[in-house]
Amino acid sequence: MPPADARPATDTGGDDTLDLHLPDELLALIAAGEVAPATAGEGPPATDGDLLDAVASWGPVATAVGSFHLVPVRLDRDLALIARWMNDPAVAAFWELAGPESVTAAHIRAQLDGDGRSVPCLGLLDSTPMSYFEIYRADLDPLARHYPARPHDTGLHLLLGGVTDRGRGVGTALLRAVADLALDHRPRCTRVLAEPDLRNTPSVAAFLSAGFRLSCEVDLPDKRAALMVRDRALRHVL
Repeated sequence: MPPADARPATDTGGDDTLDLHLPDELLALIAAGEVAPATAGEGPPATDGDLLDAVASWGPVATAVGSFHLVPVRLDRDLALIARWMNDPAVAAFWELAGPESVTAAHIRAQLDGDGRSVPCLGLLDSTPMSYFEIYRADLDPLARHYPARPHDTGLHLLLGGVTDRGRGVGTALLRAVADLALDHRPRCTRVLAEPDLRNTPSVAAFLSAGFRLSCEVDLPDKRAALMVRDRALRHVL
């Protein structure tokens, strides 16, 4: 189904959803001296004025399936390819963006013309475009009305374009790589989130294999989602 940030959300009555309490497992690790609390001084410096700390500069990274690189989408270059992927029945069942290129263009243009809280990207594996990602600020997204958000929570959506890349561990490798990129380049971010449709069992399984944990189930406007979380403090454990 369409990502939560692309859909209107139901008002929850203005409840405060910001929760700055650390999870029990993180507190236990800190108390044991196994991990230090994340600070703004860790990792690369945050990029002032960019809500996602310059995704375009994150660069390529080695993975178990090849060299992977996130490249921000350019509609004039990438629209036809992404629209073709959106019309794959297996993709359309959850993204709901099948149809003419104008449907995909409107979805992507809304992000490109926004304030930078969501960045659509092509995923290149060994220089070949083969996936579509959306990296977004979950704490600034309508999703934050449905879970206890923390400042700088980073969300991601993934679409594998080619059938040959599905079901053989590629998605798991890329999810882990992109989560690590976000944690490496966003020092103020303590966790990476995703909200796949609960019915999309291959996607949920891929997130679990990539070191995410199932936090809870959440009712979004038109899907019941599995809230998947990858914690900075646990990234080398899971």
